[in-house]
Amino acid sequence: MSFLDRIIEEVDQGLRVLSGTVLAQRNLDFHGSDVNLTDEQKKVSASLMRVNHTGEVCAQALYLGQASAEKNIDIKAELTQSANEELDHLVWTQLRIDELGGRTSFLNPFFYGGSFAIGVIAGLSGTKRSLGFLQETERQVEAHLTEYLGRISVDDERSRAMMAKMREEERSHANKAELLGAEPLPKPVRLVMRLMSKIMTKSTLYV
Repeated sequence: MSFLDRIIEEVDQGLRVLSGTVLAQRNLDFHGSDVNLTDEQKKVSASLMRVNHTGEVCAQALYLGQASAEKNIDIKAELTQSANEELDHLVWTQLRIDELGGRTSFLNPFFYGGSFAIGVIAGLSGTKRSLGFLQETERQVEAHLTEYLGRISVDDERSRAMMAKMREEERSHANKAELLGAEPLPKPVRLVMRLMSKIMTKSTLYV
């Protein structure tokens, strides 16, 4: 494809992610009923799922940004495959938010644009460093999901099953990046990434 074609493709994918018109490749059956959940429990679950949804919006942008700058065909294919799995997470969280009567974050367009730019910068830094960035991102997401599993009601079996499956796949993506030759990031970079993650989670919890 030409440079213009790639830009059009990236814009189109971004619009579909932000508009919620993407489809999951896997329609997993997450068991559980909301019948016994209180209004407060639903509210908490919906707000936590909103944060997870924004995290998946960011993941799409990061992966696509990295893939657009990656020159190694095999690594680009791996990034695209992981992005497809993350796309399922995006659809699942959107579905769960709708079921709980919640809403997605108004900040999603801002976080998508920023994450795509960061992904491109990571991709331009070289394959090993880009994979290191991916590995660290997935590790932080895994820790975030573990924290939320501790906060969400034990009665919300459906949300818990969904988040547990997502955490399993985030761990798999981090391990894959390591096997592909990820280069560990310097501590200051990891700290900045954690700070940015906190800004995202705190703001989208309410906005």
